[in-house]
Amino acid sequence: MNSLARQIRLSCRAFPLFEVAGLVIQKPDRYDVTLRVIKGKDGKPQQPLLVCSLDDTVWLSEADALNHILSAHFDTFYSVEKMPTDPPKGTYTFVAQCGISGEVLGPPNYHGYQEKLRRIHADRFDRMPFEVYKSRVRIVKDEAVVKQWLESQSFRSEFTALNVPESTKFATREEVEAHFRETHLPVLVRSVDSLTLKRDNFAKLPQPLQALIRVSTDRERRFPIRVATALSNAFAQAGLQFFKRDKTIVHVAVARPHHLDLETQVVSDGVKAIIAFIQANPSTTRKALIDALAPLPAAVAPTAPAEAAPVVEGQPAAEAPAAPAPVTTTPERETVLTDLHWLLHQGHVIEFATGTIELAKKPAQKSESAAGGQAPAAGGQNQQGRQPRKDGKDANKDRRDRGPRPDRTPWSRKQGLLAVTTPGYPAYAAAPQLAGL
Repeated sequence: MNSLARQIRLSCRAFPLFEVAGLVIQKPDRYDVTLRVIKGKDGKPQQPLLVCSLDDTVWLSEADALNHILSAHFDTFYSVEKMPTDPPKGTYTFVAQCGISGEVLGPPNYHGYQEKLRRIHADRFDRMPFEVYKSRVRIVKDEAVVKQWLESQSFRSEFTALNVPESTKFATREEVEAHFRETHLPVLVRSVDSLTLKRDNFAKLPQPLQALIRVSTDRERRFPIRVATALSNAFAQAGLQFFKRDKTIVHVAVARPHHLDLETQVVSDGVKAIIAFIQANPSTTRKALIDALAPLPAAVAPTAPAEAAPVVEGQPAAEAPAAPAPVTTTPERETVLTDLHWLLHQGHVIEFATGTIELAKKPAQKSESAAGGQAPAAGGQNQQGRQPRKDGKDANKDRRDRGPRPDRTPWSRKQGLLAVTTPGYPAYAAAPQLAGL
């Protein structure tokens, strides 16, 4: 923001506000994204926004946050120890296997199958709908795979809580989740009303938030109203001014257009020359104006080289005269630039981003009736915009004498009925406000 405001102030040009906003929205590193919750009438968020303090990740529910912490930071809170146990009894000829990771899930009729299926989905594939992940599971009848599952079931996991005053052991994953939800979750996960995100964290957001940011960014690229509003507030604090060119396009510049009346204000001859040139040459540029009012001197043609002087032994050779440096500016050009700089800062001259220069337009003269607010002459309209009566009587007085107007409300509307607009059915339907009666 400081760089944009400094560039506008130094260039003294007027830039379209929405084009500047379009430049900002082109690259993600030029703007931030802020998420804000919407609260209902009861003051509660319609959709909670939760932040994990361990890695600043954002979640939409406590269940999602809990699954993330237990999958990414499980070793911080619990230790796992494998204990030998009896393998499952019975004969198993096939097992289910994850079609994505290849992990063996066990027979579908085994009591721990559904639990393991949901745990793997929550830990690894939570962005995929559960039914879609479930459809990727395949049935394998390979004896080696079945034997592998039986060996894995010959051990059970025992969980021990860490970072707690009393060491507690748990036999199942459900007990671990219940303990974590009661002990650690309220401290690690907090609800926020708004959150400003860094670009690096966009990929870690839940899929609904990624879609929301993508849709909002695409809408802003088409019509950057939010960025333009933020720019206008920041530019106003930086001392820049706004105006509409031809009452259509909002521009930001160092000054608003302010007409310079040469008949009432005293200015220098250089300022008059600049204004006269711009009037005679509409849509001119700064270079054309300076070249016309203070042209550079003609380049001096190089003279023919003189005959080389004889070289005397023992004396240094004479150096050739250096070519004159090209003239890039003159005092007259500096004077024109100074006068033009003053005109731009006063708003008498506007230089647009395209390089064209225009004079500030003279304000339109207001009509006498609008300026003075006088009543119209006889025979004209009255203050209410109605033509007076020819007989000179007051129409409002006659209406008051007649008394209140009769009630012309249709009977159907009095009874709370609305006409049905379906052709061929001239019936009535109950009004919406009477639907509960």
